[in-house]
Amino acid sequence: MTGTAGADTHPVDEEGRSAGPHPKRRTFTAWLRRHRSAAAAGAGVAAALALIVGTQLAPKGDSVPLSVHNAGPGGAKAVAEILGRHGVSVHTPNRFDTALEDLRASSSPTLLLYDRNGILGEPQLAALMAAAHRVVVVSPRLETLTGLDHGIRQAGVVPDAFPILDPGCALPDAEAAGQVTGEGGYVYDGGTSCYRAAGTAGMLAVSSDGRLAVLGSTEVLGNDKLDELGNAALGIRMLGASPDLVWYLPSLEDVAVGGSPKTLDDLAPGWARFLGPWLLVVALAAIVWRGRRNGPLVFEPLPVVVKAVETAEGRARLYQDGRAIGQARDNLRSGLLVRLAVKLRLGPGATAEDIIAAAARLLGRDSAEVRMLINERPATEPRLVAWSRAMDKLEKEVMDR
Repeated sequence: MTGTAGADTHPVDEEGRSAGPHPKRRTFTAWLRRHRSAAAAGAGVAAALALIVGTQLAPKGDSVPLSVHNAGPGGAKAVAEILGRHGVSVHTPNRFDTALEDLRASSSPTLLLYDRNGILGEPQLAALMAAAHRVVVVSPRLETLTGLDHGIRQAGVVPDAFPILDPGCALPDAEAAGQVTGEGGYVYDGGTSCYRAAGTAGMLAVSSDGRLAVLGSTEVLGNDKLDELGNAALGIRMLGASPDLVWYLPSLEDVAVGGSPKTLDDLAPGWARFLGPWLLVVALAAIVWRGRRNGPLVFEPLPVVVKAVETAEGRARLYQDGRAIGQARDNLRSGLLVRLAVKLRLGPGATAEDIIAAAARLLGRDSAEVRMLINERPATEPRLVAWSRAMDKLEKEVMDR
């Protein structure tokens, strides 16, 4: 009989003695014991994969320049954290409609706009200006300044000789902040200009009504240099005047699409309507002029017989163009040895030393002299030519005997 009390009881024989673990359990235990190294390695690989997947799926900040979620050198997470500690609610809409809703939900909101790709059009910029109490634009493009329509214009870049800029104006925010980073910044004309370099336009320009401020440097608000000079002070004073700050970075999803796309006729200039047909006429004339046949095709039977001298000259030119002095020397030497072996009747098994010794005996010369000539390795083209002439002379002397 078998035991039935408990799930882990082992089979027993007729006398009540345990028969040991179940056969399947014994098989698995034996397999695990034999493959314990592979099982341990598999468990390690699974743990590493789980760690990698968990790391990749963990929430991360973005890498968008001047984003409040970007903790890198080009991000603006630090200034957003400081503004939050001073009681400023920083809203980060990712769409144009959401940004308008955030602005209209506050009584006197401040808008920070960084449209580095010039995505927003004039109607969108006008709507943002109307909904915001104050707008701070960072490094705007020409199209953005034109759409904002507050009399501020681009005027160049900050000279490399001025990495640090002084306020140089009577604006309270600039005077309180003091010096800021000017490296890589842009300058603007119009309104009240601050942070001028050598009499040029200012890196900070504020419109006459005070509703628009143009800051020509992302370095002032970036994490990398926020703790230098008065960068943090200028950023906090410009952005922290209102309890609500809408930090808006337009993306490709905000591109305004309307109407039908322009055709080639719409994009082409007016004079292209005359140039196109004229180019067509010229192309047809060129086809008629150069495309006519000069006569029937001539068929040449193959294979074509090429003279040996032409092949030799062609190969010689290739060697000359490639500066293959060593290859040319080896070919000349091997050809000479083959011809001398045939003349001296030494047979196909003769070595170079056998051929040199036989040629020396035939000519009555010292074998060392003949060996030195045949085994010479010219290093320049003139020496190769002289050596080949000496080899040709040696061959003629042997052939004449």
